[in-house]
Amino acid sequence: MPYSNQSLIKCFRSGLPPLTWILMMVNQLGLNLFLNVNLFMKYGQKTIFFIVLIFYFFSSNSTISAGIDQGITDTSIRIGAIMPITGNTSYDGLDYYSINIRRGIEAALEGQVVQGRKIEFEVMNDNNDPITTVQNAREMMDKGIFIMLGNVGAVSTLKLMRVLEANQIPTMGFFILGDINADNMLNYRPNPADEVTKLVDRFVKDGIKPAQICLFAQNDIFGMAGINGLKTALKKYPDTQSEIDKLDVILDMMMGGINPALNSIGPVGFYQYETVFIREGYLSLKNWEQENRNQCKVVIMLAIPKVAADFIAYSNYKNESWSFSAISATAAGYALSNYLNMFSIDKNVVVSQVVPALDSNLPIMVDARKVLGKDLNHVSLEGYIVGRMFITILKSIKEPITRVNFVKMARQKPFDIGGLMIDFTQGNSGSSLVYLSNLKSGSYEAITKNDMSPMVKPQYSHIMNHISLSK
Repeated sequence: MPYSNQSLIKCFRSGLPPLTWILMMVNQLGLNLFLNVNLFMKYGQKTIFFIVLIFYFFSSNSTISAGIDQGITDTSIRIGAIMPITGNTSYDGLDYYSINIRRGIEAALEGQVVQGRKIEFEVMNDNNDPITTVQNAREMMDKGIFIMLGNVGAVSTLKLMRVLEANQIPTMGFFILGDINADNMLNYRPNPADEVTKLVDRFVKDGIKPAQICLFAQNDIFGMAGINGLKTALKKYPDTQSEIDKLDVILDMMMGGINPALNSIGPVGFYQYETVFIREGYLSLKNWEQENRNQCKVVIMLAIPKVAADFIAYSNYKNESWSFSAISATAAGYALSNYLNMFSIDKNVVVSQVVPALDSNLPIMVDARKVLGKDLNHVSLEGYIVGRMFITILKSIKEPITRVNFVKMARQKPFDIGGLMIDFTQGNSGSSLVYLSNLKSGSYEAITKNDMSPMVKPQYSHIMNHISLSK
């Protein structure tokens, strides 16, 4: 293949280890070091190594040059998002996140002009496949992109961040559901660990022993965040070291959130990423109860809405007396409630929320209700907040609009977004808002001091027709 400067740029953006893509680039020039033995013998190791260094230097310069086009023209600012829209997402419910996040962002960006430039927002579908995510990102970078805004996905984001960091592309408002941090990452939502800690503290305050609190979680960085949150909470209470030790064993085995087999170790039941099979996670909690000789009084769920509903329904079918709780991403507005309605389950689930109540009188809520109308829910509201956050910071820039100036402005001071305070001066989470509510019969109710009874009573055996237990 003849020399291609664009190909060198794509190699770098691929996120592969440097030596790998250097050799790939050398191979593109027809200098295949592995196959052409004559070349190696003729010129020697030092000469070949010198050639590789030259290409490394040129490729690095190519990446810097590519960064000059930051998605900004005289008339537009180009931003993008990558999220699962089709594929299996309709079955497992991931499209609910994407549809609503996108809807909220588009509502916030509509008609906005900053320093004489219109905002262009492109969304690409990755089918929740990390390889496709990176490929889509390359395509967007080739076109020129200022920032990634509102991506949806945990593992896909984990793979994508290396590429975006290498090309100095900021990210904002990702619906990432896990422990991912980078210098140019600006999130709206608090870490899921903060939500779990808040839930645990409230349950303990209302009389549940720390050892009686369990997790049902996805076995990736999403679930890993939940374990960290539970561990942080348990450290506050006496006689919890045995549970903490078990959680440490799980965290050590997760290898950054990619280990598929972690059940029957501690007070956690896992289901495998990209599946809806819940039986192994259920059995893990039963094994923990038997080993610990202590019943799970409440199970906090970090799962996609359909899987969480299946888990509740199956637990009811098995006549468990567990109570259930969910973080905001698991409840996903009314998604969890809609799935529970399929099983005729309408009892309370305690939910942590990270966006204002939908009937709040905050100015941003007045605006959101006006522009989103019947499409307003907790997820579309988060998208709307992310879009407003982006526009507010962008309009605050008095210097030329660049990526560096955008991140600099974001971290310079707190921002009032229609009564909602956003602050990146201390870290990557702009909001620390976490509060609790009861989800019951398709509506949310504020939790009062004595209202912490999220019991879900056993239902009918016909619910088993809708649940995927194992492969």
